[in-house]
Amino acid sequence: MLTPPLSPPSRMENVVRLTRTLQATAAVAVLLAATACGSSDSGGSSSSTGLNPPDLKAQSKLGKTEGQVNLVAWAGYVEDGSNDPKTDWVSDFEKQSGCQVNSKVAASSDEMVKLMKTGQYDAVSASGDASLRLIASGDAAPVNTDLVPNYQDVFSGLKKQAWNSVDGTPYGIPHGRGANLLMYNTQKVKPAPTSWSAVFDDASRYKGHVTAYDSPIYIADAALYLKATKPELKIKDPYALDQKQFDAAVALLKKQNANVGEYWGDYLKEISAFKSGDSVVGTTWQVIANLAADEGAKVKAVVPKEGSTGWSDTWMVSAKAKHPNCAYKWLDWIISPKVNAQVAEYFGEAPANAKACDETSDKNFCDTFHATEESYWKDTAFWNTPIEQCLDGRTDVKCVPYAKWVQAWTEIKG
Repeated sequence: MLTPPLSPPSRMENVVRLTRTLQATAAVAVLLAATACGSSDSGGSSSSTGLNPPDLKAQSKLGKTEGQVNLVAWAGYVEDGSNDPKTDWVSDFEKQSGCQVNSKVAASSDEMVKLMKTGQYDAVSASGDASLRLIASGDAAPVNTDLVPNYQDVFSGLKKQAWNSVDGTPYGIPHGRGANLLMYNTQKVKPAPTSWSAVFDDASRYKGHVTAYDSPIYIADAALYLKATKPELKIKDPYALDQKQFDAAVALLKKQNANVGEYWGDYLKEISAFKSGDSVVGTTWQVIANLAADEGAKVKAVVPKEGSTGWSDTWMVSAKAKHPNCAYKWLDWIISPKVNAQVAEYFGEAPANAKACDETSDKNFCDTFHATEESYWKDTAFWNTPIEQCLDGRTDVKCVPYAKWVQAWTEIKG
């Protein structure tokens, strides 16, 4: 857990969203090998994405609750008042469901995957760089959304997506989402940028003052830019890169490296850098842009014309869950309007439940985080896990798996 900021206490809760800055960078130890994603003994049928998950069945009906549920979650998702007496959505769940909540905060997607493999946990709040691994390995079971009544109010743009489903079969319940934005100093970056070229092809204009997200998954940001600017590469999905496409993205990032002043892995440092002028343009999150502006930085954040990458978290049920009925009760509870609103505001993300926007304490919250604007999200390429079986459906080539992204990121940074 990062040290809480010294800014006003009302902002301290946002540290939990930002503990994820280093989570993707450690993704080596438990990455899926390509063979694990399409093993011949899995029993699964071939997916349009090339992913062959084991032939698991979703729970058909709810039974008697088991008295407890064991959860793996990001910090800030399972709050019981022990961190802040005013922040508690677990106690009421325990009273209403009879399920005692036992939770473990994970520091990374890799840790989540590792913990879920033990079979000791019933559900997990997985990001897109973990969810596909859990599906492919058979550690996450398909989810029966009929057993989660609040699912009907989840924004359509979050349902049955590439990171939480396979061929229309849902493997989890969407929790929230956010986009990776372009932030710039309004006094030093003119005219106002509308393209990611500001940090790539035109980055030399701001040499030494460009900042970038410190993670191998950032390679997808370069691929997204090349998708728009180098159509000859025929990039369809920034997480499905064959060797030629991958090499082009890596080359672009190595070129960018000469202009980068800092790769940020701590949001406090990014805010400080924009306040001091050390950084004037780079990638960010909406919550960081808000905090930076609140602290006096002359910044704006936009979605460039090429679109953006982003993240969406999914509550998934373990295929080995010992308390599946309590797990389903939790899935429905955590996306219920009032609770989903509480989590979204505490965490700094757009809620998944459309009705949550009527429950936020800040009535402008959903506008600030573009929660109801599906048009805002249509060009967001949400984090996914690159595997050899190309996620864009190609079968005539192999794509570069995430382990290679990790290796390349070390080379990019020199």
